[in-house]
Amino acid sequence: MIRINLLPHREEKRKLRKQAFVALLFAGGLVGAAIVLLVSAYNARSLAIQSQRNDVLKAAIVDLDKKIAEISTLRQEIDALKARQQAVEDLQADRNQPVYLMDELVKQTPPGVYLRSVKQENLKVTLSGNAQSQERVSELLRNLSGNSPWLERPDLVEVKSGTLGGSNKAGARKIVEFQLSVMIKRPRDKDDNPDGKAGAKGGAKPGTADKS
Repeated sequence: MIRINLLPHREEKRKLRKQAFVALLFAGGLVGAAIVLLVSAYNARSLAIQSQRNDVLKAAIVDLDKKIAEISTLRQEIDALKARQQAVEDLQADRNQPVYLMDELVKQTPPGVYLRSVKQENLKVTLSGNAQSQERVSELLRNLSGNSPWLERPDLVEVKSGTLGGSNKAGARKIVEFQLSVMIKRPRDKDDNPDGKAGAKGGAKPGTADKS
């Protein structure tokens, strides 16, 4: 005998497939949501760790900034102490400087050159005098330029012909009148001090010395 199934089996199969598809979609949604939550949690944890690291770096930077400021302050204090020490040394050297200056001028002035006046202003010394010839003036400039451990950078301001010996032309003698300036060399800047004099540290102070 042949049996014929008259029930709607196709609709049942279609319904079952639809239910299975919906279940798969729901499961896929749950898996996707779980993955999103895991990734978000991982990212949040990474951000928290990085934020902590940034806070540590910021604290270290602030600490370094404080130390740098302290070092800068210490350098300023050291520079101020050095300036005070140098000022004291300069004051000590000022007491002996006129003696050294006059002694050096005597040594470096060649024969035939006569100084009328010596004026000092700070480290600049102005010399005025007479010479037998221009060659004597040139020799004085060479001595002050290369041979003197205390004087440097001579500069000839003026040189001119003159007469000496009265108003009578027959008895007058021709001379060369000159004026030059020279700078006092600070002992601390000299490469060598052949005289080895004590207390020769520091520079000059305003003063005036005259020699006739």
